[in-house]
Amino acid sequence: MSKIAFIGLGNMGYPMAGHLARLGHSVTVFNRTASRARAWCLEHGGTQAATPAEAAAGADFIMSCVGNDDDLRQIILAKNGVLEGIQPGALLVDHTTVSAALARELAASLAVRSAGFIDAPVSGGQQGATSGQLAIMCGGSSADVERARPVMEGYARAITHMGPAGSGQLTKMVNQICVAGLLEALAEGMYFAEKAGLDVQKVIDVISQGAASSWQMVNRHKTMIAGDYEHGFAVDWMRKDLAICLDEARRLGLELPVTEQVDGRYARVQDMGGGRWDTSSLLAVLKSGR
Repeated sequence: MSKIAFIGLGNMGYPMAGHLARLGHSVTVFNRTASRARAWCLEHGGTQAATPAEAAAGADFIMSCVGNDDDLRQIILAKNGVLEGIQPGALLVDHTTVSAALARELAASLAVRSAGFIDAPVSGGQQGATSGQLAIMCGGSSADVERARPVMEGYARAITHMGPAGSGQLTKMVNQICVAGLLEALAEGMYFAEKAGLDVQKVIDVISQGAASSWQMVNRHKTMIAGDYEHGFAVDWMRKDLAICLDEARRLGLELPVTEQVDGRYARVQDMGGGRWDTSSLLAVLKSGR
């Protein structure tokens, strides 16, 4: 069992850290909203730290799962951040979806302290975090990934080393590009079926058995039919992720026309007051006529 710091107890981090505690690891947690960390400790035991530096002190592994580039830079590099408390030989595993450039910057900063770094964004959403069935795409050295694998297996069903620092984040960008396009196609198909006078549930029952099937179709069609979007991965977070994808595409000199279109449609969901709705709410835009 390892001594682990877990920083960031949002919808994803809270259950992920819980899996580690249940496996018997010694877990110290930090969350900017301290009451969230207190609640986690009451549920799972463990120790609450006052700062990221305090959480990192003496830890073998520091796991982080926060909101965006600015949040991650703050908890790692700012005063009282992880960099001040991390010990030589420790390993930081970051599960936040951020830019590849920041992942490379953090890897370099930690190397100066003789500490390791893995950018390890996840796919599977809150459902996957709760069930311990996340897919993790890792950037960093193969030795560091293998060292962290037994810890990450506490909440993952698949862990894949994609290449050097930043490769995990680049792979997550591919994931989000594909998911956005799939959701737009699913929304348009279901909208078409309804307007054509078909039984939408029967349509999904048939086509989900063939080439059109996807995780989104199988797991989201019922709530889409019901117009229920108060769950799952929020539109606000998807727009954050798509902005990262589009920024990287511009850096590479690439056009991503479908991704740009879907990002614009998510902006319409936000205009409808649906920033916290699930990403399948693209159907609501079509139905609204906006």
